[in-house]
Amino acid sequence: MPATVPISGPPAVSVIVPARNEEICLGACLQSLLSQCSVAFEVIVVDDHSTDRTREVASSFSNPQTPIPAGVSLRVLEAAPLPPGWTGKNNAVNTGAKAALGEWLLFTDADTIHLPGSLARGLDEAKRHGAALLSYSPEQIVKGFCEKAVMPVIFAELAASFRPSQVSDPRSPAAAANGQYLLITREAYDAVGGHAAIAGNLLEDVALARAVKRSGRKIFFRHGADAVRTRMYRSFAQLREGWTKNLALLFPSPVRLATLRALEFVLIVASFAIAVASSLRGHPRPAILTGILCLILYLSFLARIRRAHFSWDANILALLGLPLFAYLLLRSKRAHANGAVSWKGRRYFEEAGAPTTENWELRTEN
Repeated sequence: MPATVPISGPPAVSVIVPARNEEICLGACLQSLLSQCSVAFEVIVVDDHSTDRTREVASSFSNPQTPIPAGVSLRVLEAAPLPPGWTGKNNAVNTGAKAALGEWLLFTDADTIHLPGSLARGLDEAKRHGAALLSYSPEQIVKGFCEKAVMPVIFAELAASFRPSQVSDPRSPAAAANGQYLLITREAYDAVGGHAAIAGNLLEDVALARAVKRSGRKIFFRHGADAVRTRMYRSFAQLREGWTKNLALLFPSPVRLATLRALEFVLIVASFAIAVASSLRGHPRPAILTGILCLILYLSFLARIRRAHFSWDANILALLGLPLFAYLLLRSKRAHANGAVSWKGRRYFEEAGAPTTENWELRTEN
């Protein structure tokens, strides 16, 4: 039976947290959610067949000895058996959505931290903008060289490809959302078919946003560092697997983009090396000219990177993230070209002739 803490009256928001092997970060996520105020809400944790202590961590918050504010409910559910053609996350959030009682649904990941009061503010912001779907791109917490180097590069490209001003403009066909924080009305969710309509889509957040916008409903999307933060990956292996799954779906021409970013890295480094070498050899004119070229290229790169909202040290290291980004793009392209990607112990195979983001099937390999 699901663990339950009752509340009085229906919740305004149902917060749905899919969790597969998230014992490390789930506790902090739930603590930040249960500390929200000024709105009645329920939290539904959906254990996606975890093999670690995820279920135990989630259930500990429904212990009578754990104080939960008035007007708040917590339930822990087991994800339904994974149907053919569904991705694990879509199946888990669909399980949560079926059980949800709120007028609004907030889909958020187990590795997110929600700042105090952000739930009430997000709900108010969605209503003020008349949005059926509000999504925040969280502040990205990065630690270690690889995270600091490549994450700003990736999010700078995302900021250029999915401009919040265009996504939020009803006149623009651009649509995007970040599944780490996706708030949607129950009416809109049901009207577009929910996650059941995008069951096999590996990029479910963008797919749901596109469905909402095609329905004529409004989306509001922005950088949400004042509301939510997350550390997506805690090792290079996780980072590589996660972006291998997503990059080829996020960018329509991954080989071209990888070539451009690798070339940008070579030009910046080469012009700097030539400028230094020319100066040391006593050739001031070539040193000045190549130095100016290097400065122009680097400032252009830095201006693009700063749009991703990372710390100054990550912005500096991002130059070294360019070849790593190119590698991840090509790796993702290859995985999708081969029709198979892996994520959290599951391997998804694309059906022959299917679009790259749809109709993926989970198979068990012997």
